[in-house]
Amino acid sequence: MSNEVNLLLENIRTGNRSQNSEALDKLLPIVYKELRKLAASFLNREHAVSLQTTELVHEAYFKLTNQRSVDWENRGQFFAIAAQAMRRILIDAARARRTLKHGVEKVSLDDMPLITTSMDHSLIDLDDALKELEKFDERQCRIVELRYFSGLTIEETAEVLDISPATVKREWAIAKAWLFQKINRS
Repeated sequence: MSNEVNLLLENIRTGNRSQNSEALDKLLPIVYKELRKLAASFLNREHAVSLQTTELVHEAYFKLTNQRSVDWENRGQFFAIAAQAMRRILIDAARARRTLKHGVEKVSLDDMPLITTSMDHSLIDLDDALKELEKFDERQCRIVELRYFSGLTIEETAEVLDISPATVKREWAIAKAWLFQKINRS
């Protein structure tokens, strides 16, 4: 499967518009199950998120396949960028719910169970801290995205980033400690 994904991504990168469309049509069924697994992993931890797994996967896939400036290198890069896309989608949803809560728009009673401030604030706080972390250590930020948002293992994260599992463990521990301190100081 990994080689097939890499080949399709190469076709997307080097092909013309009709070849790209054909490669994208073949890519979705192959990566769909894994994207759903990634999305479900995050959504299961964050019960207050009002998005469904399918919605998150489809929106992330749409964003990924509409990027014109990405030269897809391999499967690992694809899933790393998928993690970033899912993070942005979830943060945007949390910010939108926070805006609704502050009275910018009226919220119907049917929508009330979907709006929970604790999750929105913690997710937004995490995103703000990750933006700050990215400024001085981009690799640690990528590790957090892959481990937390995508639910990848140490070994899978090492493979995606092309670094050793020991480096991932070390950087993950440092990033978690820094994020914990940063978020709890806020």
